[in-house]
Amino acid sequence: MNEPTLPALMRDVATEPYAPAPAAVELAADRGPVVWVPDAYGRMVPMPKHLAPPPMVRPEPRDLTPLPLLDPIAQRLMGAGIGGGALAAGVGYGIGEAVNALAGLGSGALVWVALAVLAWRAPARAVAGRRGSTVNIRKAVIKRSHFHG
Repeated sequence: MNEPTLPALMRDVATEPYAPAPAAVELAADRGPVVWVPDAYGRMVPMPKHLAPPPMVRPEPRDLTPLPLLDPIAQRLMGAGIGGGALAAGVGYGIGEAVNALAGLGSGALVWVALAVLAWRAPARAVAGRRGSTVNIRKAVIKRSHFHG
């Protein structure tokens, strides 16, 4: 058998400084399958398949039918609140109109009563349209010799 001995395998580093050092070779058939997975920084790194995390389970499809903006109970509560506010505003407006009408009726009635009293107390000649009344003026002359202010 012609096998080289250990000293023959060793090379002299001084004579061959750039020669690669002997290393163990791993054949592809000797290792298992490799998968690429993202690391913490988002880079893809190789990892043996038996050490890789299990694949993510695909979620069930979601129901994408549109939903109401507010749920039905909230819609009812909001409608009752708005309706109650409108009812209160309408009642308040109606009461205000009734009070205004009563105030107007009262002040209007007072004006009519005042006009009737003035009409009954006025002399008949003023109502008939004649001008004025007779006034007797007595002329008196008082002579003063000086002015007292």
